[in-house]
Amino acid sequence: MESRSYNLEERLIKFAVMILRIAEEFPSTYAGKHLSGQITRSGTSPALNYGEAQGGESHNDFLHKIKICLKELRETQVALKIAADVPMLSPEKIAPVLKECSELVAIFTASVKTGEARKRQNVK
Repeated sequence: MESRSYNLEERLIKFAVMILRIAEEFPSTYAGKHLSGQITRSGTSPALNYGEAQGGESHNDFLHKIKICLKELRETQVALKIAADVPMLSPEKIAPVLKECSELVAIFTASVKTGEARKRQNVK
């Protein structure tokens, strides 16, 4: 049976691939290139940071890296919403990526809350 962390890592890698593929479809305008680059950076970062978190030196280090993942996912979520509102890509292309991003935001939000609660318990 696969561990939950492995499944989340694989999910983040698949999300990064989704981001790279959708970034290639942005228009070659100034705005399209800007947003494509931004989404590429913020949308691939969570997979990389999650990999770092797995080797965290302490609970605080792990929690810090998980918070970075969440921050980058939220940034990607906003950038995707901007791309949808312009619109730079069709809703059919953005919707599944935005849905996955929103689900990952929810997962990492819960992880941060759990990590913060454990941190408070250990301080007492």
